Formats: sequence, C-alpha cells, structure tokens
Amino acid sequence: MALVEEAGQSDRTVRSVRIHGHDRAYVQVGSGPALLLIHGIGSRHETWWPVIDELAQTHTVIAPDLLGHGQSGKPRADYSIGGYANGMRDLLTVLGIDRVTVVGHSLGGGVAMQFAYQFPQRTERIVLVGTGGLGPEVNPIIPLCTVPGSSLALAALASRPARRIGMPLLNSLHNSGLPMTADLDQLAIVYNDLGSGQARQAFRHVLRAIVDWRGQIVTMNDRAYLTEFIPTLIIWGRDDTVIPVKHAYAAEEGLPHADIKVFNNAGHFPHADQPELFVQTLLHFLADQRPTRFDPRRWNRVMKQGTRKVFETVPDQDELIDVRAAGEVQIR
Repeated sequence: MALVEEAGQSDRTVRSVRIHGHDRAYVQVGSGPALLLIHGIGSRHETWWPVIDELAQTHTVIAPDLLGHGQSGKPRADYSIGGYANGMRDLLTVLGIDRVTVVGHSLGGGVAMQFAYQFPQRTERIVLVGTGGLGPEVNPIIPLCTVPGSSLALAALASRPARRIGMPLLNSLHNSGLPMTADLDQLAIVYNDLGSGQARQAFRHVLRAIVDWRGQIVTMNDRAYLTEFIPTLIIWGRDDTVIPVKHAYAAEEGLPHADIKVFNNAGHFPHADQPELFVQTLLHFLADQRPTRFDPRRWNRVMKQGTRKVFETVPDQDELIDVRAAGEVQIR
C-alpha cells in the first residue's frame, strides 16, 4: 500500500492511495477526533460538502469515494458490504487512523454497521443516515435495476441524449414541490454519474450484493444487539423516497439504546436538505456520547448469550404517531 497522489493545497483536495492494486480516492480535512463519512450507492464524497467544513472545525474528517464510485477505481472486484468495510479499515490503516466515529448514508450506513461488527475495536460511535440494512423495503426502481435485461435499459436511460432530457426534468420535478419529488435533485447527480460504462457496471455489482427483486437482502437486524454498548445515532428525513422513514421508527425495537432523529422538510439526503440541523444534531451527539472503548470480554459475553429480541417486522404507521412530535427535529 503506497501513497500515489496528493495534488494541490486546498482543504478539499482529492487524494488517492493505491490499496491492493486499486486507487481509493478520499478527502481529509480538519483536525481532532476522526469522523469517517461514507456515502451511499451511486454517490461520491461530494455528497458531504454541505456539512464537511463545519465538522472539520473540530474533527478530522475523512470522506472517501467507495470502490466503484467517484474517482476511486472501478474494477471487477468485491462490492459486498463486508468488502467495503474491509476497504474502510484498510484506508484508515494507511492514513494512520486507529479509531473513528463512522457516519454512513444509505448504503454507507450498512457499511458503517458492518464496520462496527467486524472492527469494534476501531469504532467509537455509529451514525446512520437514511440507512440501508434495517428492513427490506426500498424504492421499487432500485430492484428493477437487478432484473434480466436491466443493464441494457440502464445504458439507454443513462446515454448522453437521454441525460440531456432527464437531468433538467428531474430538477424541474424536484423544484415543483410535488409529492415524492424531495430527493430528485440529489438522485439526478447519481443518474448523471451513470453515464460512464464503468460506473454502471460497478453500480450493478453493488446492487446485486444488496438487493434482489423483493428489496434489500442485507440486514443487520440479527446482529443489532451487539451495538448496545456502542453509542448510536440514527438520522432520517421524513420525506425519504428511497428508504422509508418507518425503518427509523422500527429501529426503536432493534436498537433501543439509539438516539433517533427525524428531520422535517428533508428526504433521503438530510445532510444536504438540512445541513445546519444535521451538523448541530451530529455535534451534539458527539459531545454528549463519549467514545466507547472495546471490551473483548463484554463482547464475548454478549455473543455467548445469543441474540436478544431483534426486529423482523416494521410497525404500522398508526403505531408511530406517539413518537412524532412537531418541530424541525423529531426525537424519540
């Protein structure tokens, strides 16, 4: 593993390290306790721009492009959740960072949970933002991308002529304020990146590892009990059109120790829709919850006791009314 590139002097300079033969792009800014920000599927480190500067005033912030995304390599490789967790461990090792608070959005939330499961000794806290891995439901367009013939359809939809029409249309629909359009501006960025054949191939590799025609197939529900001694924050946008907000409320059963915040006027990208509120919520959590120290004896004892009650179903919406308070942040 060797540092292969470091261009420019800007705080937001994209650097690259070659790990196991593949380039891994990342941005590192600030100083202090480490925050690892992991983006979602089809996205890249730029998704964190609305919050990264503020967080960097008090923390060392590392925002990578996952393998197959952004400026990182896009090989035919392991795009599983476990593989991504290993990649984050390797990147932190190269950077000389031993312990982090890991913040994951969407797919990145699944990677964050897997990172904490595989490397609890390196995990101080977990922050899950509109995360995958808490239930099967997902926007039906995503499973459609895994069915036979979808690669040809995706290539046609992501062609340059199609994107010339599709990009303005998505942004116009977002600006219309119509129902189910809250996330279209951010999803337009993901859509535009799929114009690259390498990016589409990597996108499909990731999808096949986490989704089938029935929805999400990767879950951390069966191991959620292991996070009881890791401070955990869950942030969701109430208007999320990609992964339903009811997964956040369902986490009350599987992750009863977690702080759960639901933002009004935010969709699947609450860090972009409500950046000031996101930073305020995250910094309050970091100040309030001291970083955990891994105790292997406690970990082993809980493992030997076996899984406690885990959540397998999502409660009906009517059962959630009592936890939905008015205001910008809805707090369990």
